[in-house]
Amino acid sequence: MAKEVLTKIKLQCPGGQATPAPPVGPALGQHGVNIGQFVKQFNDKTKELQGILTPVEITVFKDKSFTFIIKSPPASVLIKQLVGIAKGSPEPNRQKVGQITRQQLNEIANKKLGDLNADSIDAAMKMIEGTARTMGIKVVD
Repeated sequence: MAKEVLTKIKLQCPGGQATPAPPVGPALGQHGVNIGQFVKQFNDKTKELQGILTPVEITVFKDKSFTFIIKSPPASVLIKQLVGIAKGSPEPNRQKVGQITRQQLNEIANKKLGDLNADSIDAAMKMIEGTARTMGIKVVD
């Protein structure tokens, strides 16, 4: 028999560096989840994403047990990391803060394909390109 689901919680935690402090502790604590256990498992599974903001979807069951799925980091985080900037442009239409090649767009699109609602790599690349443009990053061939 399948366990009865109590709730689903969506959080973004730095990979390999989750702590029981907010937002993790309060979000899980109110549902009676063992916070230490989640933090340890999450940090073990996200060692290679050290410090990168990583979305996680936690399913909490009636018996206080839980499972979680780690998603790929947000496109904007991957783009900032690749271009080497701290944040996007305050005026993306006037002030460009960097540039990204089609090849780099393709790499990000491949990483994110499973989490995007795109059926092809081209559609995924268009989504990532849109994100880059809104951040004030020029797309070059």
